[in-house]
Amino acid sequence: MTRVAAFTGTFDPPTLGHLDLIRRAVGLVDRLLVGISTNSLKAPLFSLEERVDLVRREVSAWSSVVEVRTYQGLAVDFARQAEAQFVVRGLRSGTDLDYESQMATMNGMMAPDIDTIFLVAAPALRPIASSLVKDVARGGGAIEQFVPPAVAQAIRAKLR
Repeated sequence: MTRVAAFTGTFDPPTLGHLDLIRRAVGLVDRLLVGISTNSLKAPLFSLEERVDLVRREVSAWSSVVEVRTYQGLAVDFARQAEAQFVVRGLRSGTDLDYESQMATMNGMMAPDIDTIFLVAAPALRPIASSLVKDVARGGGAIEQFVPPAVAQAIRAKLR
């Protein structure tokens, strides 16, 4: 049986933390669907199409395993439609664990056939959050230690 997982988020912008989770998930499954969505609670810096393009460029080395798609609605519905058996979620802190555990329980009630795989962020990547990267960039700070070079360039161009 082909092991399929979904990794979802807004990826605004995609960070080194996101890419580390994708790299590690690729080692666990046969196919990984990266689902990029809008979030009505967030004001994105990049359009949906720009985020898809940025992520696709960054995961091109895994193109035989990773597919990048957009979706609307619930992540668990995206996973179901993609025929995924797993949802991959990253954990940076205890706060993430509390939130993601609740989400995994709710998702399990809605889709009992889809399990959640938690991957703990690498210690050096734990402080990285897309919102903080944007804040640092808006303040003129260096963001190269948080995002790939092409993403840093795209952020600077967007903020000009």
